[in-house]
Amino acid sequence: MPRYALKIEYEGGPFNGWQRQSEGQLTVQGAIEAALARLEPGPHTIAAAGRTDAGVHGLGQVAHCDLTKDWDPFRLTGALNAHLRPLPVSVVACAMVADAFHARFSAQERRYLFRLVTRRAPVTHDRGLVWQVNHPLDVQAMREGAAHLIGLHDFTTFRSSMCQSASPVKTVDEIMIAEQDYPEGREYCFHLRARSFLHNQVRSFVGTLERVGAGAWPAVKVAEALAAKDRAACGPVCPPQGLYLSGVSYPQDPFL
Repeated sequence: MPRYALKIEYEGGPFNGWQRQSEGQLTVQGAIEAALARLEPGPHTIAAAGRTDAGVHGLGQVAHCDLTKDWDPFRLTGALNAHLRPLPVSVVACAMVADAFHARFSAQERRYLFRLVTRRAPVTHDRGLVWQVNHPLDVQAMREGAAHLIGLHDFTTFRSSMCQSASPVKTVDEIMIAEQDYPEGREYCFHLRARSFLHNQVRSFVGTLERVGAGAWPAVKVAEALAAKDRAACGPVCPPQGLYLSGVSYPQDPFL
């Protein structure tokens, strides 16, 4: 059976997360599997690089599927998108890959983006796509706080109690915070890179760093929270709508 890698983007707002759930629950995985069933009748199961929560978006999610027919990747992309309309999800690239390729287990790195906007007026065009606060933030203080989270650590403080990972020990390779003008405000973009992340780790990081930027926490308190290895020491977990799975890296890019 030929195997295909799919690069997928989606707006998370209408979905109950990535993972297929009980009947009647709209999920990204369920929508794509239903589209595949329209092309080749029968049950389909796709595997993804990561499972995003309800409200979280995808810019570069990667999944793979096995089909019985040899599809031209360009035609498969168009056929899937035709059956996904009008849902806010699309396959932006498709490639035939070796049987050994696995969207989750072959991945070497995941990248996330979090968009945080500061302004008083409610956002309109980016509603549901950013986290908005109405007070100014000190980007340098947030960068100082983020520096404590880089490297190999026990991230118990920054993972959900429902996290299913076997270990809280992970290596975070980068947290880069960029700022830019936003209509009547500022936008802060948090770019994070790691081989893998714990459940709610990124949202826990950003919620904590927002407290640092707002002046409610000194930057050194991030290090103290990390060392505590206690979920109660974490800052507020920020809402999901500003979070994007922005990309996944493999030993060889399947889409080149």
